[in-house]
Amino acid sequence: MKSLAIVVREDGYDKLLTPLAFAYLQGAEGTQVDLLFVNWAVRALTEDGAKGQVIQGEHADQDAWVRQQVEKAGLPPDIYDVIQALKATGNVNFYACSLAASIFGVNEDNLVPEASGIVGASWFLNDKAAKAEHCQYF
Repeated sequence: MKSLAIVVREDGYDKLLTPLAFAYLQGAEGTQVDLLFVNWAVRALTEDGAKGQVIQGEHADQDAWVRQQVEKAGLPPDIYDVIQALKATGNVNFYACSLAASIFGVNEDNLVPEASGIVGASWFLNDKAAKAEHCQYF
């Protein structure tokens, strides 16, 4: 696969982990991966938001155990560290949806430096998702 577009709309440690793991695996193989963070997930593209991600709901009490298991599997246990590892592959781009950024308080000042910018959802769909070989929505 040459290109993959991923739209991430849900936040929470475990809900972010799956799309980031797909991005990591494909990016490590040389696939160009573009991720758009929408809705609550856009907050994960701020350092505070990424570091504040926890497991929610029925598995909330297993947050520490899951992080240990993630580390044993070879991934960094913190979301921001995963974002940095993905960016280091040179094949992964992170974009914040402009509408979500406006609603959830993300701007150029608090966006992580690993992000490629704040963009419109239409731009992402036309320039990244429509041209990608495969699209995923989480």
